[in-house]
Amino acid sequence: NWWLAEPSLDVGGLSPLVAPRGAANARLMLLVPMPEAGDADSLLSGPEGRLLASLVTAMGLMPESVYLAAALPRHVPLPDWNQLGQDGLGEVLIHHIGLVAPERLMVLGTRILPLLGHDPAQAAPGLSELAIQGRQLPVLASYAPERLLGSARQRAGLWRSWLDWTDEGTA
Repeated sequence: NWWLAEPSLDVGGLSPLVAPRGAANARLMLLVPMPEAGDADSLLSGPEGRLLASLVTAMGLMPESVYLAAALPRHVPLPDWNQLGQDGLGEVLIHHIGLVAPERLMVLGTRILPLLGHDPAQAAPGLSELAIQGRQLPVLASYAPERLLGSARQRAGLWRSWLDWTDEGTA
């Protein structure tokens, strides 16, 4: 309820606010920049969500073992990520991740990475870790779902990174 009611999280817009979905202690937390433009009742209910659902299935994960969240509570056509970072969105996201306490975190959207402490002057990391509440959380970063939808090459790159990350690519 806080995610949908907290005014400091709402950067405005006409789209409805959409809550994250999933359970705490998830095997995987997927963090995307924002809900899809058509989302209303459920996060990522359109083509981006179908892509991620297919990805989760291919990963061999049950949908209920995945926590799905967006950095922003509503779709915003052109968010000012730098301003959002200055306004404290990064601290909110890190707290959110800490509450969920997933086994692994997949960040799909390079604009989210600076909010989590990644230096934007450095190349976007594929594989890394994030310190959350005294533990190192494995993180895999890739492009936002909208970019993945438009590029088979980027989808293949994400899949190779997933296999490397989970050691399933070496048998």
